[in-house]
Amino acid sequence: MSENESNQSRMVGKQSILFKNPPYIISGASIAGKKESEGPLGALFDVIQEDPLVGKDSWEEAESEFMRQAAGKALQKAGLKSKDIRYLVGGDLLGQLIATSFGIAELDIPMIGIYGACSTMGEAMSIGAILVDGGFADKVLAITSSHFAGAEKQFRFPLDYGNQRPYSASWTVTGSGAVIIADQSNKKEASSPDIVIKGVTIGKIVDYGIKDSMNMGAAMAPAAFETIKQNFEDLGVEPSYYDRIITGDLGYVGKNILIELLKEKNYDIGSLYMDCGIEIFDKENQDTHAGGSGCGCSAITFTSYILNQLKEGKWKRILFIPTGALLSQVSFNEGNTVPGIAHAVIVERKE
Repeated sequence: MSENESNQSRMVGKQSILFKNPPYIISGASIAGKKESEGPLGALFDVIQEDPLVGKDSWEEAESEFMRQAAGKALQKAGLKSKDIRYLVGGDLLGQLIATSFGIAELDIPMIGIYGACSTMGEAMSIGAILVDGGFADKVLAITSSHFAGAEKQFRFPLDYGNQRPYSASWTVTGSGAVIIADQSNKKEASSPDIVIKGVTIGKIVDYGIKDSMNMGAAMAPAAFETIKQNFEDLGVEPSYYDRIITGDLGYVGKNILIELLKEKNYDIGSLYMDCGIEIFDKENQDTHAGGSGCGCSAITFTSYILNQLKEGKWKRILFIPTGALLSQVSFNEGNTVPGIAHAVIVERKE
């Protein structure tokens, strides 16, 4: 794919978009919990909250506070005020997006609330980039969050129950990540080097019939496979086009499934592949079983580790694919399957 082709393209293939005027990521912020800070990426997070309740009365209020701080930190790092942001695009795992709606209400920014389960950061960045590239906004704040205790309470068992977790289960990350996406007129606000969103591949709902809510990796891996394969086909590229191909939270179980599914289509991503759910925790010492999960998993990994790798020039172009399991208390209790979805974002370092 030539640079000239990308400059002239909008819709590409079946599901992808290449931006004529690639939006800039001018700021990224990560707020992480104590357990996350004890993992391999701990030194990279902007703020560490030792208290999972952050002084609040409930897990849900605590998650809202994480989001409030992430938004504030992203604005501060960009030298902006909330009034400078045209739209906020964000969501979380809680029913009716209550962490987001309560967390960012005081910012007084027009909001587009979204739900993509753990793929929400990819969805938020995709929508934000489309708004900016299309000339509908000059600056967009994309944000999401998750909280271990809040997710356990809603989707599994309250912590007081003390249930045994199977080895296929992942550990919901407590944290919130935010990025500010801006048009080229705001390039001066970005720190050098420039990081841009070159394109996106919007994912489809994929259901392989998995019913085990404690095995999110197996439920989401087929969706990641379909989106990554479609990205290669739409752009006419091989895996080596990217320096890294990074999924959101497939963990150790989903990782192996994804690699094998792609091999069946003659795509070998083994040497290029990483997963945020694997990177964020220490498997040997933190007892998180299959790895990390939750909206905050890919969000804080992206805004800390991944952005740093791009800024330092270690990677030039990555494919970032947050993955989500689209289940609810109702669907699970009624015996339904766990469909998955994954959205891919092409992020580049612009020399």
